[in-house]
Amino acid sequence: MSFTVTSELQIGAEELLATLNMAGVNEELAPFVRMTAPPGWADRAIETWPERTVLFSSWILLFGAIPLDKHTFFFRWIDPSRGFSESSTSFLHASWEHQREIDGSEFACRVRDTVQFRSRIPGLGVVLEPLYKAIFRHRHRRLRIRFGASID
Repeated sequence: MSFTVTSELQIGAEELLATLNMAGVNEELAPFVRMTAPPGWADRAIETWPERTVLFSSWILLFGAIPLDKHTFFFRWIDPSRGFSESSTSFLHASWEHQREIDGSEFACRVRDTVQFRSRIPGLGVVLEPLYKAIFRHRHRRLRIRFGASID
């Protein structure tokens, strides 16, 4: 299963990249979902996270309280000038690939999230894909509200 969500924002690419941390992820997901992080990781810039090693596990909590899944983070690459490529696993998914690409100028940028996943339980992906698409559309809506939508 895979999908892509793209937004044009009125914020420079480097400035947006500086907001990539678990606190920023949770701001995008709020109020529906929250992801936990060990002490010291919530505000740590993703660009400083190690690549190609298992980092930590994060509970995915519905409304910040109800456990839905446990996600184990692994980044294939992190590039402070263009985004990241996450290749993680969870209780529900044998693979979760999330690539966030950010390109643009000093004043505006395009954010593209591409997700590809394979559920451990046959048929579950078909059920969850519309929900994940809605969550990522919500994340992009929050980004557009926070940083302004670019107008061509």
